[in-house]
Amino acid sequence: MQYVHGMSPETIAQLSNPASTEVQQMMEHNIIGLLGGLPSQHFDVEITTNRENLGRLLASAMMSGYFLRGAEQRMAFEDSLMSAESAPEIE
Repeated sequence: MQYVHGMSPETIAQLSNPASTEVQQMMEHNIIGLLGGLPSQHFDVEITTNRENLGRLLASAMMSGYFLRGAEQRMAFEDSLMSAESAPEIE
C-alpha cells in the first residue's frame, strides 16, 4: 500500500488509463475473474475483505497490468516492424 501512496497523482492517472481498448477490456475481464462474475443488473454484489487480502488483490491486478502493458508494447513493436517491412524501399 505504501507503494501506491508514494505515487504521484499523474502517475496513477497514467497507469489507470490503458493505451488501447483491448488492454482495457482484458483488465476488466481479469478483475471480474478475480472478484467473481455475477452480473450487476441481476445481483446486488457487495465485497468485503480485510487489508491483507485487499493488498493481495491489488498486487495481482498490478502484475496483470504490467504483463498486459508489456504485451501491448510488444504488439505495437511488431506492428511497426511489419509496417517497415511492407514499406517500399527508397533508393
